[in-house]
Amino acid sequence: MDRKAERRGLGRGLSALMAEVSVGPEAGTEQRGREQRLPVERLVPNPDQPRRHFDDTALAELAASIREKGVIQPLIVRARGEMFEIVAGERRWRAAQRAQVHEVPVIIREFTDTEVLEIAIIENIQRADLNPVEEAMGYRALIERFGHTQEKLAEAMGKSRSHIANLMRLLNLPEDVQALLREGKLSAGHARALITADDPSMLARKVVLEGLSVRQTETLTKTGVEKKTPAKSKGYEKDADTRALENDLSAALGMKVLIDYDGGGKGRITVEYRSMEQLDKLCKVLGNPVRA
Repeated sequence: MDRKAERRGLGRGLSALMAEVSVGPEAGTEQRGREQRLPVERLVPNPDQPRRHFDDTALAELAASIREKGVIQPLIVRARGEMFEIVAGERRWRAAQRAQVHEVPVIIREFTDTEVLEIAIIENIQRADLNPVEEAMGYRALIERFGHTQEKLAEAMGKSRSHIANLMRLLNLPEDVQALLREGKLSAGHARALITADDPSMLARKVVLEGLSVRQTETLTKTGVEKKTPAKSKGYEKDADTRALENDLSAALGMKVLIDYDGGGKGRITVEYRSMEQLDKLCKVLGNPVRA
């Protein structure tokens, strides 16, 4: 199916789909469908659900709440033969099973496959635990696949247009910088400052290693100080063996280790310590020669 066909087939509009995702237990009118209860074993997850990871601690907390108060907000589902596919609410379904709840409230809707995917993206964006990269990728998918504009997204999602635009700019950063952002080692403020850097990958490592603030990062980027730090050669990307060695050394020392080289046989190893105890440990390790 081409993009134009997808857009014509959608026909419902982002605001209407947002209402479907946000529907609460009080929304039981005929127009929106009636709330009913279904056994958890008759529900199946959406195989195209963009989110693959469900935080175990968060699920445990939700399960505890469900044990005490039940599932307050109904799941949105669509019929699939004798079963019902979850359109919105997979976390509630998983947590309900943990809480040993046998039935959950649902509202049955009719959706196309395209609408189901769009709603899954919207629901994920609405969740508070998305990191900036995941949120930005959700906005990009809504724009590129479904033809929504930043203005429409901002209005429907309750965000400012600048918020959406700034987040989407983060997707222009190199993958290694995006990884640091996903892992929480860089903030969105740090990442925005790195967008205009000549070598954002090198500067990102410097920010993490030295614990620089957003303001310090902005200053480095504006003044070009990052150019004074030896950088990897253009076009060089770490191979799997180098990354594996970094991980092995990090695990052995209990400290973050980075390996950089210029492709000509020269390079450097950076070890990050966060306390005087770690520095003392590192000095002891380096002071004891390896014996064959």
